[in-house]
Amino acid sequence: MNVRGRSLVVLLAAVIAAGITARLGVWQLSRAAQKESLQASLDSRGAAPPLAADALARSTAEAANQHHRRITLEGRWVSGRTVYLDNRPMDGRAGFYVVTPLALPDGDAVLVQRGWVPRHAADRSRLPAVATPEGMVRIEGRIAPPPSRLFELGAEQQGLIRQNLDVDAFGRETGLRLRPLSVQQTDMPGAPADGLLRSWPAPAVDVHKHYGYAFQWFALASLITGLYVWFQLVRPRLRRRA
Repeated sequence: MNVRGRSLVVLLAAVIAAGITARLGVWQLSRAAQKESLQASLDSRGAAPPLAADALARSTAEAANQHHRRITLEGRWVSGRTVYLDNRPMDGRAGFYVVTPLALPDGDAVLVQRGWVPRHAADRSRLPAVATPEGMVRIEGRIAPPPSRLFELGAEQQGLIRQNLDVDAFGRETGLRLRPLSVQQTDMPGAPADGLLRSWPAPAVDVHKHYGYAFQWFALASLITGLYVWFQLVRPRLRRRA
């Protein structure tokens, strides 16, 4: 291949590489715009008036549109079905999310993430006592997706301590008609203390990482362009003048 042919190949490679990296930067900016729109939607839901209890979603599609809405529910704790989700830190401390089904007046139930308790430093299986009132209770909270899933080796655990909790599987296990969502309980003025911490992380969609990725792709496109200009245009001219 002659010199002109090699120059054309290098030019084509530089144009393709710079074009691809610049396009990836644009795509990351579009993802950031989508995430900003989603964050605005979440903020709007959080600021909306509480959802009526009888409007609580019965399907997955309905539930997705209710996530992060405030709600007040009345029902009875199914205390015998309480589970402790392991490896759930809060405020930098290791511990469990306490999850108890709340039986609703219409016969359905909803998983309530009641709060967090610390894990015993020496004995992971030693669970703290959690006060669970009998009879009808009233709770406040925010509608949320089911508890997030963590990586788990082998089959899903059963028993008091679990790594994950699948709503459909737990419904079959317990015989409860569970709604396809959960509620993160919040502190309610005047409610008796139960020893649970409820510093739930605020819902966020992590927009800034997309701007970071976009900057990296645009920087790479600029670097490719700059290297081509230097080695293929500027440097040869400087050599010819020397």
